Amino acid sequence: MDEMMSGNDFDEGAGDDRRITVAIVDDHEVFRAGVITILGDRFDVVGQAADVEGSVAMITQTKPDVVLLDVHVPGGEGGGGAEIILKSREASPESAFLALSVSDSAQDVGAVIRAGALGYVTKTISRMDLVSSIHQVAQGYTVFSPKLAGFVLSMFQAGAASAGTASGWNARSGSDSDSRTGYGIDSEELDQLTPREREVMRLIARGYTYREVAAKLFISVKTVETHASRVLRKLQLSNRAELIRWASDRSIV
Repeated sequence: MDEMMSGNDFDEGAGDDRRITVAIVDDHEVFRAGVITILGDRFDVVGQAADVEGSVAMITQTKPDVVLLDVHVPGGEGGGGAEIILKSREASPESAFLALSVSDSAQDVGAVIRAGALGYVTKTISRMDLVSSIHQVAQGYTVFSPKLAGFVLSMFQAGAASAGTASGWNARSGSDSDSRTGYGIDSEELDQLTPREREVMRLIARGYTYREVAAKLFISVKTVETHASRVLRKLQLSNRAELIRWASDRSIV
C-alpha cells in the first residue's frame, strides 16, 4: 500500500477527450480510500464496493470503463473477483477488469484470467504503473506484474484458458470430487497420488517453495523433495514448470 501510494506524477492519457471511468472493488475500506485518492485527479471514480453482491449491482448501475478488483472479496458463492466478472459481463459488457490484489498465487491469477480479466497486478505496484495499467486495459491491452507474466504465458500455452473454464470460480476448491466432474481431469492420474502427494503437488503448483510447503504441512524439506519427486515421476513430468502447467490446465491449483 505504501509503495503503491508513492511515485511520481504520470501524464499518460492526459490529452484524452473523455476521462476513463473507474470502479473499485475491495473489502478493505482504507485501501479503497487510498486508491480513490491516487486516481481521483486522473480518472472519474464512479463507484466502489466491498462484496460480490454489492460489486455486481454497482457495476451494473455505473458501467465503468475499468474495474479494479481484488480477487478475494466476501459474499456470493465464494468466487470472489472471478465471480464478480462473470456475473457482471452481461450487464456491462464493455467494462475491462484489472485484478489488483496482494495475492500472487497461480490459483488466484488463473481464476480471474479465465473469467475474463485483462490484467493482474499486485498491490506493491507503484502509482505510476497503476495509472499506466488502467490506461492500457481501458484500451484493450493485457497487463501483468512482471512476476506473474511468465506464469500467465505458460497457462495460455498449456491451454488453460480454453473452453469449459468460464464457470471458473467453482474450480477454486480443487477437491477431487470436483476435479472428476467437469474440469477435464483424468481421475486415474490423481488416483496414482497419495493424499499427501496431492497436497504437496497443489502447493508446489501454486508457486510455493519446498521450504514453504514444508512449513505449511509441518514436514521436513527433505520429505517435500521426496514427495515432489514421486509426483513428477507418477505424472510423467520433468520439472516444476511442467507441473504448474499440468495443474493449471486441469484447474486444480
